Amino acid sequence: MELPKPANKDQSTRTRLKLKEFNRSLIFWLTLLIVLAILVFSHQQNKVNANKASKIKSQVVLAGVKTTNVPVYLTAIGNVTPTYSVTVRTQINGILMNVFYREGQLVKQGDLLAQIDPRPYLAQLVQYEGQLKRDTALLANARIDLKRYQTLWRQNSISQQTLATQISLVQQDEGAVKTDQGLIQATKVNLIYTRITSPINGRIGLRLVDPGNFVQTSDTNGLLVINTLNPITVIFTLPEDNIPQVAKQVYDKQVLNVECYDRDLKTLLASGKLISLDNQVDPTTGTVKLRAQFANNNNRLFPSQFVNIKLLIKTLINASTVPTEAIQYSSQGPFIYVLNNNLTVSAKPVKVGAADGDRTSISSGLSIHDLVVIEGADKLTDGAKVKIAQNSQELLNPAMKAKLKTDINKPFWRYFL
Repeated sequence: MELPKPANKDQSTRTRLKLKEFNRSLIFWLTLLIVLAILVFSHQQNKVNANKASKIKSQVVLAGVKTTNVPVYLTAIGNVTPTYSVTVRTQINGILMNVFYREGQLVKQGDLLAQIDPRPYLAQLVQYEGQLKRDTALLANARIDLKRYQTLWRQNSISQQTLATQISLVQQDEGAVKTDQGLIQATKVNLIYTRITSPINGRIGLRLVDPGNFVQTSDTNGLLVINTLNPITVIFTLPEDNIPQVAKQVYDKQVLNVECYDRDLKTLLASGKLISLDNQVDPTTGTVKLRAQFANNNNRLFPSQFVNIKLLIKTLINASTVPTEAIQYSSQGPFIYVLNNNLTVSAKPVKVGAADGDRTSISSGLSIHDLVVIEGADKLTDGAKVKIAQNSQELLNPAMKAKLKTDINKPFWRYFL
């Protein structure tokens, strides 16, 4: 018996429809699962990346805290000043005949420098000597007459007035002789002044007057300038707040060493000592002047040269020092990153003292066994883990080395947890 064909056809159609519907549902759920899987994977990957980024370590270079003697200096700007500076001027009027020095020459006290024409003064000397001779003869004759008048007066042969007149004449002649002697002495002094000699030891500057010129005492520039350069001095100023630190030692006659540097404060020009302290504060600047002396054997200091001065006032014995680059600054004050045993760093506030070269003393905040960060501190925070540079690992203590070895041998997959 044959089945009815329309019924089989309807059943087959329903089956195909159900299959299509099932396929659509399967595709939908598979697509949904894939999307969810992608979202979960992305989320986990972001967590892993964030975890990895959070565990990246900054590499740092370390240095140890050292104990050393730290000199404490007061710094100032100074002006080089000759120990003695003399402008040589003529003391008489006349023609400058000869110059016996070279510009820049070193001279000693008493050396002949120049010659002024002496002939007018030699002529004056002859004239005054002639006057002296004449007045001496008149005085001798007046004295003879005085003796004669005294005898006649005792014999009542002349009046007392005549005798008094003769006594006065003798005194006048004595005065004339004294005047002539004074003129002769003055002329001899002028003859000495025709030979201009050096009043001090020093170095001559440029010639200000050439031979052949008429020179006179009213000239303001003078003939030449002599400066004493060995030794030489430097005058510098310090704020009045520093006076107590310096004055006590100066008045107790303690020797304070002074170092003289160039403008860049890099090259040491000379070493000397403080020799004097001014007796008053300049009210306009609130500073006091000081003078330091230097041997200047190498002539590196030159008059009117501007230099930097470092005055040693004391020395800190066995002070704790760190490289200056280890010191960081914040709104709360200076601090230093110190390495902990677990290879993390801590920001420790410190009190900064005097600096000596590339190291600075720390008066409080550190211990002698601390290791401080000198490079790589700009990327650090308090408590951050750090990676120790190869050249600094020898500074680590046993606990730090053990921790470092453990971190090196840690399985790679552990860094993602």
